[in-house]
Amino acid sequence: MLPILCLMDLVGVWAYWKKWEPRVLTRLALAAVVGIAVGTLTFHVMAPWMIRLLIGVIALGFTANYLLKRLRRRQTTGFAPGRASGWFWGAVSGFTSFTAHAGGPPVNVYLLPLGLPKTQYQATTVGFFLLVNYVKLLPYTALGLFTTQNLATSAALFPVAVLGILAGIWLHNRVPSGLFYAACYVFLAMTGVKLIYDGLAGAGLF
Repeated sequence: MLPILCLMDLVGVWAYWKKWEPRVLTRLALAAVVGIAVGTLTFHVMAPWMIRLLIGVIALGFTANYLLKRLRRRQTTGFAPGRASGWFWGAVSGFTSFTAHAGGPPVNVYLLPLGLPKTQYQATTVGFFLLVNYVKLLPYTALGLFTTQNLATSAALFPVAVLGILAGIWLHNRVPSGLFYAACYVFLAMTGVKLIYDGLAGAGLF
């Protein structure tokens, strides 16, 4: 998946160049490097299914908390997590991205409550994962995770990946902000369910 993600990141950054929130992006990216380093050092200790299960629970818990606030008609925007939260979730995202390509839910736990304009949010996310995925190339190569077979599979999937991200860019420019953020929470919940299923399957429970 990593070569495919790296290609998609290039297309995404081309579309959202310099539209990100620089302070947030810098904070998250530096923290992610720490998480990637921890992931590299613990590569042979942590099983991917454990990471998927943990992040799935976090994603569903975060989404459930958001929905409960909406049902109670509490304010769900305008709360800006502090710097410490950015450092923590950035590091967690770097770690889970390295071990299981599941960095999206942790970084969204930090980004979504910021209430950034949708394009700035999207650009910050794209910029963050470009940095994370390209940093991951170094330890992945050192650990011997790239083979001729998986690189050939990645190359075969490149055209589909590019079409997918271009379709996402097209939709982004046409979806209202309210619907956009609602979709973010829906897909975050769906990702959480999928990660929990994959985690339980990896543990041999399915």
